[in-house]
Amino acid sequence: EFGDTDAREVMVPRPEMIWIENDKSAAQAMSLAVRSGHSRIPVIGENPDDVLGVVYLKDVVERLLPQLSNVASGIGVDEVMREAEFVPDSKPLDAVLSDMQANRNHMALLVDEYGGIAGLVTIEDVLEEIVGEISDEYDVDEIAPIEELEEGVYRVSSRLPVEDLEELFDVEIDLDLDDVDTVGGLLALRLGRVPLPGAKVKFEGLRMVAEGGPNRLGRQRITTVVVRRTKNNKAVAEDRPAGHPKEN
Repeated sequence: EFGDTDAREVMVPRPEMIWIENDKSAAQAMSLAVRSGHSRIPVIGENPDDVLGVVYLKDVVERLLPQLSNVASGIGVDEVMREAEFVPDSKPLDAVLSDMQANRNHMALLVDEYGGIAGLVTIEDVLEEIVGEISDEYDVDEIAPIEELEEGVYRVSSRLPVEDLEELFDVEIDLDLDDVDTVGGLLALRLGRVPLPGAKVKFEGLRMVAEGGPNRLGRQRITTVVVRRTKNNKAVAEDRPAGHPKEN
C-alpha cells in the first residue's frame, strides 16, 4: 500500500545527490542545472549534511536574466536559494506527498535517525511510486556489460562490477572500495561527487570517460564508461563535459 511506503524507499540516496556549495555563483548553479538536468539543487555549507537551502533554476534565470551581458557580476548562489524542507526518512510517503502539495514544494531532504542527510525525494519520485515505472518506445535498450570499440578500448556499463574491470585490463585498483562495487561508483569516488556525462578520470593506468544523457524525467545519468589504458598513471579527475568551461 502507498501509505505503508516510507520516504527512504523511493529517495535519491545521498551518494547520488547533485548539490552545490554555497560559495559558488548563481551562474555556476545555472551551469550545473543545465548539465545535470535538475531544476532544483540543494545548497550545502561545510559538507552534504549541512544543507542550507535549495536553489531553483527558475529563480536563478529570473535573477540573472537582466544581467546576461554581465553574468560575472558576483551574484552568489546563497542569494537566490530558497529554504529547504527537511523530513524524517521514515515518514510515510502519502504524508510526504500531502506536505509537498500543501507547501507547494517539489523537493524534500530526508534526515536519518542520527540527524544526517540520508538523501532527497522529489514529487516526481513520489508520483512514480503511485503510477509505477513507465516504459515506452523511447526507453534505452539494455546495455551490454562490455563492448570492445577497438584494441585496448572498451565501453563498459556504469554498473559493471569493479572486479570485472580489473580483470578486463589486468590491473589492481588500489582504492578504499568498502562502499564501491561498480564502475559508476568508482567514478563517483574519484570525483568526490556524482559523475555527469563527459566526466573524465585518470588513475591506475586507465583513462575513463563517462557517457550518458537525460532519462525520461530529463535528469542526466551516466549509463556507460569508455575505458582505455593511459601512459600516465597520475590520478586526475575532471567533472565537466568536453568543451564546457571549467568552473572555479
